[in-house]
Amino acid sequence: METESEPYVRLATLRQLHQVVADLNTARSLADTLQTVADGIVAGLGYELACVNLVRPDGDLVVAAFAGNTAAEALITGRVGSRASWERRLGMGEAWGELRFIPHTEGWVLLEDDVPQWYTEGPEPRFEDEWHPQDRLYAPMYASGGGRELLGVISVDKPRNGRRPGAWGQEALQMYASQSAIAISNARLRANMQRALVRLEREQQALRASEESFRQAFEYAPSGMAIAEMGGDQHGRLLRTNDALCRLLGRPASAMRRYSFSDLVHPEDIGTLLRTSAEGGRAELRLGRRDGTYVWVSLRNSVVADTADGPRFLLTHVEDIEERKRHELQLAHRASHDALTGLPNNAELRARLSARLCERPQSARQAIGPTLHTRDYQSPYGDGNGFGEYGDNGYGDNGYGGNGFGDTGYGENGYPSGYEDGGEGKPRFRADGFDFDTPGSAYDHHVHAVAPALDGEADDGTKGLAVLFCDLDGFKSINDRFGHNTGDAVLIEVARRLTTGVRDGDTVARLGGDEFVVLADGLTAADAADLAVRLRNAIIPPIRVDGRAVRVGASFGIGWAVCGMSVEEVLQSADQRMYIEKRSRAKVHRRAG
Repeated sequence: METESEPYVRLATLRQLHQVVADLNTARSLADTLQTVADGIVAGLGYELACVNLVRPDGDLVVAAFAGNTAAEALITGRVGSRASWERRLGMGEAWGELRFIPHTEGWVLLEDDVPQWYTEGPEPRFEDEWHPQDRLYAPMYASGGGRELLGVISVDKPRNGRRPGAWGQEALQMYASQSAIAISNARLRANMQRALVRLEREQQALRASEESFRQAFEYAPSGMAIAEMGGDQHGRLLRTNDALCRLLGRPASAMRRYSFSDLVHPEDIGTLLRTSAEGGRAELRLGRRDGTYVWVSLRNSVVADTADGPRFLLTHVEDIEERKRHELQLAHRASHDALTGLPNNAELRARLSARLCERPQSARQAIGPTLHTRDYQSPYGDGNGFGEYGDNGYGDNGYGGNGFGDTGYGENGYPSGYEDGGEGKPRFRADGFDFDTPGSAYDHHVHAVAPALDGEADDGTKGLAVLFCDLDGFKSINDRFGHNTGDAVLIEVARRLTTGVRDGDTVARLGGDEFVVLADGLTAADAADLAVRLRNAIIPPIRVDGRAVRVGASFGIGWAVCGMSVEEVLQSADQRMYIEKRSRAKVHRRAG
């Protein structure tokens, strides 16, 4: 380096300095940049030793690069000095602009701090600006901007001319430190960008892999999958369906995009679909196939987002449960129906009766008056369509009338759709200002079951729920003589004949053995008597079993289901009337004999 007293600086020195500054911007990595900073001081600024101390994230400074002496480089590279010790060094000594010079006369106070350094001995200076081996010169490097964030410190030693730098040498070192700070900042920025790019690429790869996994899981899932819109005018519209769902419903994917699940669901299940929450919702319902049939499915919903703040979609998993539902219905049917005849069993009969009765006392019924009379409401059978040949009164003119077991139907559980089993079979009824509450259910309307005119009373046309108790005559002798197989065949045929002889809405149940019960709503006393005669006449004809003809008779007792009575009382009443008829018929036969 040229001395301050010379009038000019040689052009070769300026070129060399320009070259080392240019080299700072060619280094790519942060490590290369730091080493280039140290090498440039030795190559272009005339010092034999140079050290670059870099600020770490925790604030302390580490020796990141060294140039000029391999032994010293191995000794101190990678060692750390505390931020407090560096702040102390940069706060003492002589300020040469941004540079800090600590002469050997003051350096003894630094011997005990933790800043990494090398030690050399030498004689006292012979002239005023001679460099002493224990002189220290530091060039701080600050980030660009007004914050003056310290990036690191350049430490130099042993100028080749043996003198302390003059004004030009100080300016050159300060300028070089400023350029080095820019180069280090750029290198860090490039490193951060490279790390960000690598991280972004990894995230994109993971996203692509995740999307591909989702696509394959969606497309090739063995059960149905669908994606539907959420919110907006097109809420619920199917955007995408997989092959399994298209096969299940027999509809192509292009056609599925015109629908939502509300368009495909069975009308009776639309309420179930609407009650299903959007997220985490589950429902079992029926979806329509292209051929017009319906299939039982289980829907499970979850909400997915396209991006963090992007549109939300409803992902629906559709599982075919047709076989399970069929099995459940079969089990329910077996539990409520007689295994031999297929008729409703004792428990099912009692459940249907219980659904038709309430426990309101007779006094309360009388207080309400005729507004609850069975003939004061529209019969679900309309004007009647059949059995007009039943007696003089006929069933054709009146239909079967009644208030329950007709077009209202029994639904899947065997109960009239107009009445629900109130938990313990005790519904809640309300009529004409009277409210009758029992636990488990609530009814807004209930038509009370009343008895029509009975024996000795004038027939006023009142209709009620007739309970016909049927006991077969002569069945025991058939069992004893021909065996149980023949007896079973007779019971099956009797059940068929009874079922054929009643309306679709009526109930024919088997209590057990050779006892049957018929429930027929909307009948007058004469209607019930005519029905009993008709059914008895249907049973009497011979029944052929294994090439032989056998005969059974039947005794019928007619009871009436009346609100205020229990199911047991209703059945006992009909049973008693059946035994009265059986005894009276036996007396007639004895007198005739």
